[in-house]
Amino acid sequence: MTDESDDLSHLRDEIDQVGKSAAKRVDPGAGALLIAVAVFALLVAQLLPWAGEARGWHILLGRIPEGEKVGALPTMFAYASVVAGVLLSALSLMLRRWALVWFCSLGCFVAAVSGVLSIWTQQTTTSHTPGPGPGAGLILAVVAVIVLLVKWLRLAASRPGL
Repeated sequence: MTDESDDLSHLRDEIDQVGKSAAKRVDPGAGALLIAVAVFALLVAQLLPWAGEARGWHILLGRIPEGEKVGALPTMFAYASVVAGVLLSALSLMLRRWALVWFCSLGCFVAAVSGVLSIWTQQTTTSHTPGPGPGAGLILAVVAVIVLLVKWLRLAASRPGL
């Protein structure tokens, strides 16, 4: 009798451990493909012009071509988009942990806000001449980060029992 009750208690403990482990994990399902495509678009956007002749990777590495002026917001967006949009997204897809999904959501939110403000600052200026305007890479990067933000927020909000 005690042998059977020991087996049942051991089985109960094992089931509880599996339940706790599953509660910490997230399954992005088919949305993982859209996340991967958005991350790829973000990487492609780094190769395209963001402000004048300055490309995303120029801004990211601080190698801005002569004569180009890039403000603090595009630089902040470049870092935030790579950290939250590429690195945290890849890590979240690999490890599938709820905490990483929340960090990715918050990071993509910061990146999206700084990206929209970066576009705005490229269109406006304090002088009487208009700004250089946002490049195709900056616009693509902002759209990709907004797509990532929506996908990660939906996944983060889908956790049952919050």
